[in-house]
Amino acid sequence: MRAWEFRQRHHAKGAWYALRRLLADAREAYALPEAVARVLLAEGHRPAPAGERLNPPKTILFLAASRLEAIAEKRPLPVRLGAELLGARFIALISFE
Repeated sequence: MRAWEFRQRHHAKGAWYALRRLLADAREAYALPEAVARVLLAEGHRPAPAGERLNPPKTILFLAASRLEAIAEKRPLPVRLGAELLGARFIALISFE
């Protein structure tokens, strides 16, 4: 059983684990419009690989709280695996300080 679980870490089971791990490090989550996410990516923010492994892929960015305050078009999300978070395509996370 352990060998099977270890092999699955790079497949679907590993994607969910990685997403849960990201959420464990986040104190806040926000849905972003695509245009804002593109600007953040152009600024050099790197998306978390866990979001790219989901289907459909999600762009998940960790941002500083000060940077996120400057973004007007954001919608708060609960920091948990749920319909609202999984339905968002572009997500900004704020980590614990």
